[in-house]
Amino acid sequence: MTWDRPVHGWELEDIARVRGLQLEPGDAVCVYSGREAWQAANGEKPYGRPFGPGPMERPGLHVSCLEFLRDHDVSVLVWDMLDHLPVGYDIPWAVHAALFAYGVALVDNALLEPLSHACVEENRDEFMLIVAPLVVVGGTGSPANPLAVF
Repeated sequence: MTWDRPVHGWELEDIARVRGLQLEPGDAVCVYSGREAWQAANGEKPYGRPFGPGPMERPGLHVSCLEFLRDHDVSVLVWDMLDHLPVGYDIPWAVHAALFAYGVALVDNALLEPLSHACVEENRDEFMLIVAPLVVVGGTGSPANPLAVF
């Protein structure tokens, strides 16, 4: 859990290697960063909205995670945080660029803390992920309730 700093792509590589995870093309990746802990420590700063004077700052996935998503041909990213801000590069999109650059579906702001506890209890990191979004004609997003089946 890295709720107070960004998660970098090399960290995702290291976690997969250390845990012996073999990602296959089309797999979904869930990244739990500890949004609930961050929000508890930063109650005056709603995570998903701009806050305070000056540039917006928040932890989340660093733009370097794009390389990880591309190299492993990930089809779905489920994450509890969003793009780390500030991005640090002269680009308008960070990890959200995976949508149009690689065709990766995103499930933003997922409640992953219970899933992380279930993974520990089950002593496993792999499960079947079910995401059934609503059909929204002309929409670019939808509410969803992702389910992990062990």
